[in-house]
Amino acid sequence: MKHINRFKDDKFISLISRFAAEYFSIESSKDSLMTITKTEIFDRGKRASVYFTALPIEKEEAALEFAKRRRQDFRRFMMSKKSFGFTPKIDFYIDEGEHNRQKIDRLSNESHIENLINKS
Repeated sequence: MKHINRFKDDKFISLISRFAAEYFSIESSKDSLMTITKTEIFDRGKRASVYFTALPIEKEEAALEFAKRRRQDFRRFMMSKKSFGFTPKIDFYIDEGEHNRQKIDRLSNESHIENLINKS
């Protein structure tokens, strides 16, 4: 039975992420590009956390303020899609984990390039 619940949770998470990406592509100003990176649900789907990054990075705080201001509008947008019976309480966060992953990738690439140069 847990397998079925996990499938439903994954589908629910996917829908929230897709709707968030769609909503912010329509509603956000074109000053920054918001990318939804992950969504987590809690309390059997009653609450959800949506994580994003924004480019340029200097605009992330403004994008976070915008997302938090538009939480209720986003919930109404999700309800209009009629994909599920209820809409969770949504909160938005900047995805610091994604920033850390990008930094590790950049450092790893720099190290790899230095190794290639030193071998030459």
